[in-house]
Amino acid sequence: MTASLSTIFASATAPGRAGVGIVRLSGPRAGAILAALAGPLPPPRRAVLKAITYKDALLDRALVLWFPAPASFTGEDVAEFHVHGGRAVRETLFGALLELSCKPAEPGEFSRRAVENGVLDLTQAEAIADLVDAETDAQRLAALRQYDGALADIYEGWRTRLTRALARAEAAIDFSDDGVGDTEFAAARGQALEIYDEIAWHLDDGGRGEMLREGLRLAIIGPPNAGKSSLINALARRDIAIVADTPGTTRDVIELRLDLGGYPVHVADTAGLRETLDAVEAEGVRRALAQARDSNLVLLLLDGSDENATVPEGVAPHLIAWNKADLNWSSPRDGLHLSLKNGAGLDALIAALTRLVAEKLDSKSPALSRPRHRAALMEALQSLEHPSDEAELLAEDLRLALRAIGRITGRVDVEEVLDSVFRDFCIGK
Repeated sequence: MTASLSTIFASATAPGRAGVGIVRLSGPRAGAILAALAGPLPPPRRAVLKAITYKDALLDRALVLWFPAPASFTGEDVAEFHVHGGRAVRETLFGALLELSCKPAEPGEFSRRAVENGVLDLTQAEAIADLVDAETDAQRLAALRQYDGALADIYEGWRTRLTRALARAEAAIDFSDDGVGDTEFAAARGQALEIYDEIAWHLDDGGRGEMLREGLRLAIIGPPNAGKSSLINALARRDIAIVADTPGTTRDVIELRLDLGGYPVHVADTAGLRETLDAVEAEGVRRALAQARDSNLVLLLLDGSDENATVPEGVAPHLIAWNKADLNWSSPRDGLHLSLKNGAGLDALIAALTRLVAEKLDSKSPALSRPRHRAALMEALQSLEHPSDEAELLAEDLRLALRAIGRITGRVDVEEVLDSVFRDFCIGK
């Protein structure tokens, strides 16, 4: 366990008016500070109603909890005050804690101490941040799976096997003259190739984990007046895009964040695709095409009443929908039919989009969730791609791969990555 010299505090609940506000302490003086403010320590992990006093003044009557080390979130002594959630109560308690030499916590400092004390690994700490930020059910489930160690189990499994392979490579060096070396070297090299294949398969996921965490990008494209802005408003269930009969009304990309079947989706409404001499509209068309190229899914919306409507050149949509089904069409249309005027077919379109999103993001196996995981695994993959025929060089390749994978969970070089991992955490976590 890493002994922290300071005792930190922070509000573990959001600021503002609330029924309850939780203030958390962690560090070597947490018990002494709790006793100074609330009297004798309560039994561990049991909420007890106490009068919170400081300098003979009553601050509040609140529930307090005591978590002695190491059985706490951070692995240190931890105390919690469940006070009334008004600003004045919290600010008065904060003032008392400062006078008692408690230090305000930095973002993510509680989770960082948990990692430093071996209570969590880095992937679990990152999962806590993802749980706090989760906006959809799929994000919540993915974060819980990672918090339960699904990713760590995979990476620690590779690390354990690489350690054994390294031991065999080193045995091949030490016993190269007595017949053992060749056998151990062959086993070490074979294991390196096996792990290489597994890492390569894990990386070949199309960015599924990052998309789930950040949101899948869906572009809605089509000619002017096809109904793209009306569709955006229908999906948002509010007016966020200007709708008019004048072609070229939408001249820039308008974005909307949606929850489709529990999956996070960034939807972009784009300028109508057509030839134009208007410089501003032409720039909008250019941006629309760029948005389509950079998106994970593309929905092409066309006007079913337009006899000349076709798929634009250079566009490869994942789904085609024909709007204005309330009008009489003289030509058959392949794809989904809907009317944004009366809502017919909208549910079918949403269901089709949800299926496409689920195909992109759903999986039974844990997925890479952060760019730093992918970068470390790419580094490990590079080290294992062409294992050397020399035992000494093979051992070095294995060491490099071990080091790269160890950085994901924090087994090695923790200080190199802690600042970048925890800087975006919320205060109190």
